[in-house]
Amino acid sequence: MFKSDFIEFFSHVHPATPLVLYAPVIVYMLYLALWQKRLSTLIVTGLFLFGTLIWTLLEYIIHRHLFHYEPKTRVGKQLHFIVHGVHHDYPNDAKRLVMPPAVSIPLAIAFFGLFFGVLGRFAPAVSAGFAFGYICYDTIHYAIHHFPMKGRVGRWLKHYHLRHHFQDDQAGYGVSSPLWDYVFGTTRR
Repeated sequence: MFKSDFIEFFSHVHPATPLVLYAPVIVYMLYLALWQKRLSTLIVTGLFLFGTLIWTLLEYIIHRHLFHYEPKTRVGKQLHFIVHGVHHDYPNDAKRLVMPPAVSIPLAIAFFGLFFGVLGRFAPAVSAGFAFGYICYDTIHYAIHHFPMKGRVGRWLKHYHLRHHFQDDQAGYGVSSPLWDYVFGTTRR
């Protein structure tokens, strides 16, 4: 995809990378929330779920409005191809399915900074849920493309997402959850 071998190397990401990078962050954020900030388990659980919900909304917004934006310029089209177009052209490329850490880490830092700036002592629990949502997204997305999904929910998510790829890429933007497709009316026609 890139002429530079150096840049090409960083565009290939092992699917376990998000788990390896962000699971320790989740544990640390939960430690901060429960032991340093002394929030109750019930409050932390609610904030964690709220952070996960924020992730699903961000996943939907990014997928719908950024990944499916249709640029007019040559440079815009090239950038769009690198960011998401390659995934639609080669949906089973196992090494380009997960966001590279060079992108995900700065984004995580920015969102965690926003949460800490706005939510104060509640930020660690929300950040933990947000990171958990991201891990779930990448894991589910990888599994959809590379594993036979067993169980009713898994098969349904796989069918839902693959319809986005192969039938109607203007609907079904939620990958880990179709919730926001229902809220914003972008489910299948």
